Amino acid sequence: MMKKISILCPCFNEEENIVPICHAIMEEMENNLPEYDYELIFLDNHSTDNTKNLIRTLCQQYKNTKAIFNAKNFYANSGVYGLMQTTGDCTINIASDFQCPPDMIHKFVHEWEQGYKVVCGVKTKSKENPLMYAVRTLYYKLIKKMSTVEQIEQFTGFALYDKSFIEIIKTIKDPYPYLRGFVAEYAFKRKDLEFVQPKRRSGKSKMKFSSLFNTAMNGFTSYTKTGLRVASIGGFISSCICLLVSLVYLILKLLFWYQYPTGIAPILIGVFFIGSLQLFFIGLLGEYVMNINIRVMNRPLVIEEERIGFDDQPRSQDEP
Repeated sequence: MMKKISILCPCFNEEENIVPICHAIMEEMENNLPEYDYELIFLDNHSTDNTKNLIRTLCQQYKNTKAIFNAKNFYANSGVYGLMQTTGDCTINIASDFQCPPDMIHKFVHEWEQGYKVVCGVKTKSKENPLMYAVRTLYYKLIKKMSTVEQIEQFTGFALYDKSFIEIIKTIKDPYPYLRGFVAEYAFKRKDLEFVQPKRRSGKSKMKFSSLFNTAMNGFTSYTKTGLRVASIGGFISSCICLLVSLVYLILKLLFWYQYPTGIAPILIGVFFIGSLQLFFIGLLGEYVMNINIRVMNRPLVIEEERIGFDDQPRSQDEP
């Protein structure tokens, strides 16, 4: 019996890339992996351009092509939800903008056949904006250093996931999932394959800064205690400094009552310093509280609007 490979292709407003990526994936499968059955699932995150219509046409043209249309843009949640909807012996998560090279698919499968359960695509270089790449690199290094679980540098989710790992993801009832953290924490028999990330084939990235920031803070608050420790230690150190400065001022004033005018400047400096420090740490603690709040509410990962090519009806995140 032929093994089945599921290929999940999340997209949002990718009308210029959706048809070419479909053809590139099919060409890769037919030329390099003809001995496998496969399904190609497009997971549309509520596109507002012509992406949906193009996906519908592809589903009509090719029997192996399926689609899930979300009722709105659920950002990072959508990718984890999509993995849970696949039916293959393994699933490959690949972006629709060609920054995840389709010709890596057969390399992933080769390592999977060697016994690896998760095969990750790890960037060594990128042809994207150098500033963005530098910022991402700094973030990956910081979270790897501070995390309680060793994180994978330059890993964006582009990977092959064995069905056994997908089953693990299904058991994690997390309404605010961080896929990269799941892989770092739970993936066993993992293999990292290096690649150079190309530029987008066409168009501009639709990922907003707010979405990138949310993802980054999700990883930071989910897998590090450093923020809380910094707040505690920093608050203690600043309190000690302020106490010491206050004692020095008090002693000098008592010894030189008339010759030592304190003035208004030290008071203003102290107030603004302590105030800014408090605001910073309150904001940091707020990120942790917000992360906890989202998980306590236990909302669904996504709400589907429609699916095409599936034998069953739309499923909730709790169903296998």
